[in-house]
This record gives sequence, C-alpha cells and structure tokens, in this order.
Amino acid sequence: MPNIIEITDFSAPELDVYARLTENQLVNRADPENGLFIAESPNVIHRALDGGYVPVSLLMERKHIKGQAREVVARCGDIPLFTAPLPVLTELTGFPLTRGVLCAMRRRPLPSAEEICRDSRRIAVLENIMNPTNLGAIFRSAAALGMDAVLLTPACCDPLYRRSVRVSMGTVFQVPWTYLGEHVEDWPERGMERLRALDFRTAAMALRDDSVSVDDPALMGEEKLAIVLGTEGEGLSNRTIADCDYTVRIPMSHGVDSLNVAAASAVAFWQLGRRP
Repeated sequence: MPNIIEITDFSAPELDVYARLTENQLVNRADPENGLFIAESPNVIHRALDGGYVPVSLLMERKHIKGQAREVVARCGDIPLFTAPLPVLTELTGFPLTRGVLCAMRRRPLPSAEEICRDSRRIAVLENIMNPTNLGAIFRSAAALGMDAVLLTPACCDPLYRRSVRVSMGTVFQVPWTYLGEHVEDWPERGMERLRALDFRTAAMALRDDSVSVDDPALMGEEKLAIVLGTEGEGLSNRTIADCDYTVRIPMSHGVDSLNVAAASAVAFWQLGRRP
C-alpha cells in the first residue's frame, strides 16, 4: 500500500528533490551512491522501473493515484507518495507536470564502456553534446533505429537530467550507456584507443571535402561501427575527425549544409544501424 502524504508544507525537506535541488545537486557527485534523478510521466517511470531503477518517492495529483498512475503506484510499494491538486504541485515545482506524475529514483553505478560494447556491433559516440533536449532526442533515435549502446564523452550533459529523460520518452533506460572516461583529457585519444581495442571502426559525422556518403558500401559493410556525433554548434573537433577511420556526410539538397545533431543522428542511425 502506498504511504500517501498530503502536501501542506512547501518547505518540507522531503520535497526538496522536486522543488529545490538542482540537477547537479541530484547527481550528488560527492556521494554518488545516493545520487538521484527525476522520472516524469507514468510511461517514463514504467521504463525506469523495467530498467531496474529503484524509486524513492512519488509526487502526483490526487486523481492520478487511482487513475492513470495506479499501476505505477502499485509497482512502487510503500514509498512516500506526496499528493496535492495540480495548481499546488505547479506552484511547488515551478512548472506544469507532464501528466501530473513525478518519481524520484536512485541512480545506478555506470558500467564500463567495455562491458556494454563487448557484444555490440553498432554504437553511438556523442562528443560534448550539452543540450539536454538534443541528448534525449538522440537516445530516442538510438533506441528506435538499431544502436546497441551509447557512449558519451566526459563533457556531455547527463542523460538522466529531467529534460533529457522526458524528451527521450524513457529510452535512456533501455539503451545501455556510459561515459567514455571521467576526465576531459580522456577524449579523444584515450577513448579512441578503447574503441579500437574493442575492434570498432569509427565514423565521424562531419562536412569535409573527403567525406563519404552515409550510404557508402564500405561503410555499410563494417562489422563493428561507432558513429561519432559532435556538439550542436561546432560539430566534432578536428582532432576527433582526424582520429576516425571515416568522415561521413548526409547528402543535402536546396542549399542546406547541415542538420541539427538530433536530426542527423536519426538519419545516420537509420542508414548505418543495418547490419552486414
């Protein structure tokens, strides 16, 4: 049975996770075993639970306890369930709740790149993607279009930021992911060495004179391929491009020179996610 708690005091410390802690405070890098994140909406919470993440508390409109969140409530057991009408929740959190349901959940220790990529054949490598919306959209494309894993360079934003989780529709809990190193200097040289040790060929998505088309037969025939995508404005660094085995472009028309990184990821994953 849920432990239903009516919200009467906005300053209650139990509500800090929803109302006052920043994303960086939730990560809790000083004590990572107690790091948290927020999952929003019943579908996303279900995917997080399916992925083995442990719920800490719930926050929702009263009507959802026996309504659209009833299965979430049943799966979460007797954790605290904070409730109030939607206007009160909006005042508390500072934004309208998507479908009126939030869940605070424990983070899990991240696996190594070697662990999640050992049996993978198509992976995405994200260099310095800082926009949570783009990151979430890339994860959704990765899940839908055949990527076995996602690796992030140390400067990428956190896939478990609330907006990333929401935009991904919870696919961040379905596609294995981890960081390719802990420090900025771990990329690209050390990261590329790790990819080569795993027998991956690397494809830099970049606009260069020597770029091959995304449907190039040699590229399509690679047994193990890592698709490397760069930050929203500047794209991949010159050093990263130089270290990759291929430089790849998506053919354009009407004078358009490039796509947003999230859109480009969908095209690249669709084409290159096919296995030889």
